[in-house]
Amino acid sequence: MMNEKVKSIMTTDPITVKADDSIEKATNILKKFRIEHLPVIDDDNKLIGILSFYDLWELDKSRDEYKEVKVGDVMTKRVAKLNPGDKVGSVAEIFLENLFEAIPIVEDDNTLVGIVTLVDVIWYQYKKEYPRHFGDFVHFKEYHLDNINK
Repeated sequence: MMNEKVKSIMTTDPITVKADDSIEKATNILKKFRIEHLPVIDDDNKLIGILSFYDLWELDKSRDEYKEVKVGDVMTKRVAKLNPGDKVGSVAEIFLENLFEAIPIVEDDNTLVGIVTLVDVIWYQYKKEYPRHFGDFVHFKEYHLDNINK
């Protein structure tokens, strides 16, 4: 498993936000889709950061102030990232050494193409070990995510 490529387990077309979006918008997206990490991209789909619930937890603002705070002011700018051709073992190593729970996946030009979370790794291994039972669960990747701005 650890020698397979990241692209075999990554979520493609991840939900994203822009640096000038409000924290209120980002929080609504995180809650609506029950996710914990949002890659932050520029207008060319280049990764510029990541926003997590942890970043919001550290934010010393009331919920009423979220409209005024921009994602770019809160996001983590130094982001661990991998390429789709990197090995799943690299994901595990980064998760274990840094206690991260998500890694954006980018092409060589820093274009965002996916994200891998700790849950993705667990689901991937579970499907390999228990393929007959996997159909008993609904995986979050199966939700249709077209209307994220509603």
